[in-house]
Amino acid sequence: MKILVLGGGGREHAIVNALARSPQQPELLCAPGNPGIAASARCLPDLDPVDTAAVTDFARDEGVDLVVVGPEAPLVAGVVDALNEAGIAAFGPGREAARLEGSKAFAKQAMEEAGVPTAGYSVVRDRDGALDAIASSSFPVVLKADGLAAGKGVLICL
Repeated sequence: MKILVLGGGGREHAIVNALARSPQQPELLCAPGNPGIAASARCLPDLDPVDTAAVTDFARDEGVDLVVVGPEAPLVAGVVDALNEAGIAAFGPGREAARLEGSKAFAKQAMEEAGVPTAGYSVVRDRDGALDAIASSSFPVVLKADGLAAGKGVLICL
């Protein structure tokens, strides 16, 4: 079995290490990978995990049996959808489901519509709207950037 892991961070390193312990001894590839991952998998630094066409073409040309997607950006870009359309097995949510991670505003609206308890929120589009929302809130106020921010898009204002 040939498995391609997309990503190059700690999560993907852990995934590659777990797969490397499999009794089936799959051939492991990782794009882009990192020096630590290179101990267990062939790293592909020139394959961009967000380039859905390049990932799909590579997987097809290399006879990859399974693609495991770690980071959010390729999921939001629709790499799982593209792989599935090409008949290549992929582990991860499709583009529409990945919107829950990719857009804080979409996630809050979806939770509200589904009756999931969540903190109050407002969606603001500019500085003046943000200042108005903050002025009408009690502290602490949590500000979140919409979109992917690699876990860095939050400010807690006391």
